[in-house]
Amino acid sequence: MEKNSKIYVAGHRGMVGSAIVRELERQGYNNIITRTHSELDLCRQADVEDFFADEKPEYVFLAAAKVGGIAANSEALADFMYFNMTLEMNVIHSAYENGCKKLEFLGSSCIYPRLAPQPMPESCLLTSELEKTNEAYALAKISGLKYCEYLNKQYGTDYISVMPTNLYGPNDNYHPTHSHVLPALIRRFHEAKEQNLPYVTCWGDGSPLREFLYVDDLANLCVFLMNNYSGDETVNAGTGKELTIKELTDLTAGIIGYEGEIRWDTSKPNGTPRKLLDVSKAAALGWTYKTELEDGIRLAYEDFLNNPMRAER
Repeated sequence: MEKNSKIYVAGHRGMVGSAIVRELERQGYNNIITRTHSELDLCRQADVEDFFADEKPEYVFLAAAKVGGIAANSEALADFMYFNMTLEMNVIHSAYENGCKKLEFLGSSCIYPRLAPQPMPESCLLTSELEKTNEAYALAKISGLKYCEYLNKQYGTDYISVMPTNLYGPNDNYHPTHSHVLPALIRRFHEAKEQNLPYVTCWGDGSPLREFLYVDDLANLCVFLMNNYSGDETVNAGTGKELTIKELTDLTAGIIGYEGEIRWDTSKPNGTPRKLLDVSKAAALGWTYKTELEDGIRLAYEDFLNNPMRAER
């Protein structure tokens, strides 16, 4: 990408999209196009087609998505499939129709099988059954990355995909029931500390293993890949490090300063037992993450404190 290339970031108000905009601006890119949801509903095909026909972006970062944690995914299976599949197909197809030079599709590590080999290589996609609690979201994301692959094979496009592990950081969603595990813990422990609650109850038994990547590190990788990678196979984005949910819970409580008891509700689902990405491909390309988890949680908590309205989403 040239510094004045026309770059469209879809989903620029979300955690990932806003981080990509920050990274692009940090690196000196000066022709970034954005649209809010009220200005452009990506689920409306005609509107998306008109936008691409008018703007003709040269590069597209497709970070727009309907996202949520276990509860949200389990309760709204149809919504997660419809909105994600519709918006990504509209954007990818319109990019192709209007001669976009390169598109980068943002997926999720939940595309990989529930019991995939650990750490999970990109090649394990579609080798066995998905995790049921987020199957609908995973299927939508798989469709998007496969559509990019098929366009490359049939029409010679240069569309790539990146699959991040669990993300956190500035502009996250801290909704009490619809957020992912780390922002949910930040909010829960903050409120418990403020209210001097004697204990906090967390879902499951704390045993699942998870990997976490600071969103600004992901954004750095996204720009790096746009400039340095072409290929049909997706690229995993992670740290290659994992910890149990119990360890994450203890770490988050300590950073926030909550000193009460942590209880576990084993009637609630754990989700996938382990999700560690094989990040050797990104490493071989010359990229590695920068932000360690403890430092990242402190930065995320600072963002939460400085932006109280985010807790209302």
